[in-house]
Amino acid sequence: QVQLVESGGGWVQPGGSLRLSCAASGAIGRISSRGWYRQAPGKKREMVAVIARGGGTRYVDSVKGRFTISIENIETMVYLQMNNLKPEDTAVYYCNAATGPTAYWGQGTQVTVSS
Repeated sequence: QVQLVESGGGWVQPGGSLRLSCAASGAIGRISSRGWYRQAPGKKREMVAVIARGGGTRYVDSVKGRFTISIENIETMVYLQMNNLKPEDTAVYYCNAATGPTAYWGQGTQVTVSS
């Protein structure tokens, strides 16, 4: 089992920035990738950014050039730096960790972008 705890969400005006953090604990030695997903009201959960143990990253097209995923260590902290936020970025953001075919999720943190 892997436990994940997010922090750093909140309200920001369009064009602003936020940094999300996610701490992992438990069976962290088996983690193969970490990621951030989001779910807006009435929409399906979507992948925002993923980083693999080898360092490779993937982003959804809508956040490329604005968001950056980074880690201190794949087994401990992962961050999502979000710049130039837009109202369409409003969602609950979930931290993810994968250990092979098994996915673990945090409780989610709300990000609201509005004027």
